[in-house]
Amino acid sequence: MDIVINFGVVVLLVLFSAMCSGLNIALMALDLQTLRRKAKLGNIEAKRALPLRRKTHLTLSSILLTNVAAVSATSLVLEQHVNGFIAGTLGTLLIVVFGEVIPQALFAKRPLFWVSRFAPVLRAMMIISYPISKPLQLLLNRLVGTTQHQLQSRHELGLMIAEYLGPTADNELDEDEVEIMKGALQLSEKRVTDILTPISETYWLMPDTILTDTRIDEIKATGYSRIPILNRQHTICFGVLLMKDLVDINFDEKAYRVDELPLHPVNSVGSRTALDTMFRIFISSHTHMIPIERDASIIGVVTIEDLIEEILGHEIQDETDRLKKR
Repeated sequence: MDIVINFGVVVLLVLFSAMCSGLNIALMALDLQTLRRKAKLGNIEAKRALPLRRKTHLTLSSILLTNVAAVSATSLVLEQHVNGFIAGTLGTLLIVVFGEVIPQALFAKRPLFWVSRFAPVLRAMMIISYPISKPLQLLLNRLVGTTQHQLQSRHELGLMIAEYLGPTADNELDEDEVEIMKGALQLSEKRVTDILTPISETYWLMPDTILTDTRIDEIKATGYSRIPILNRQHTICFGVLLMKDLVDINFDEKAYRVDELPLHPVNSVGSRTALDTMFRIFISSHTHMIPIERDASIIGVVTIEDLIEEILGHEIQDETDRLKKR
């Protein structure tokens, strides 16, 4: 009868050791910042696990102390029926196979699930072992320090986002969202010269240009809503002419010079300006077109549409673009 009871005790001790070993792996597999984000989003499991992960050294000490106690008790129970060498060997095999390898492999697959499920047991272990685990926590905090959150670099974030490409069961992001996020992360690495329209391909006018019917038809044929006004040497931008400002002007009665019409002032931007900076410039300047200069000479223009296309990774075509392709 004693053998049956002791056998049951050994089984319980091995199972308890297995739980401690698995929780040890599961707890350390949880990222503190990820838990905080999930807890803020209302994840119940994260809310249960967060206090335990936040006090890593205290929880870890409690788990290891309890695990060692279970392992030692297993050997003591076995020694009542077999000699010390056999008890040690048998106990080691039981603990390694059923108390270490199998539970660690199992708990590592779903660490948050297991830590959340055994949270009450973990708290009980912390309370029981507190007289020893608390001094160990203070010692570890001084020697090792608390857990420091490591922010991902831009390239690491890009790789993480790229993992969401392709159909998966738990993927909440579609390919367009992924491409937009990847494009936004690359803005600071690109310069405005990467997306500008060269001045040789830009339709521009000079201040003394006479806007006749023929010239207006020419401007309308380009399909542009904004025309930069430059001097002949491309060193000065006098502003931007908006086509919508010409709607109410009757050019049949009179031909106007460009500088007689309302021009919207713009400031040039250097050719080495990063694309993320261009967003702030567009917002603060209240314009959708900005001339780009290099060595005091305007080399091209950039529009807000160019910037958005760079983020989307696709060209945005309007009605005029489709007409030009016909």
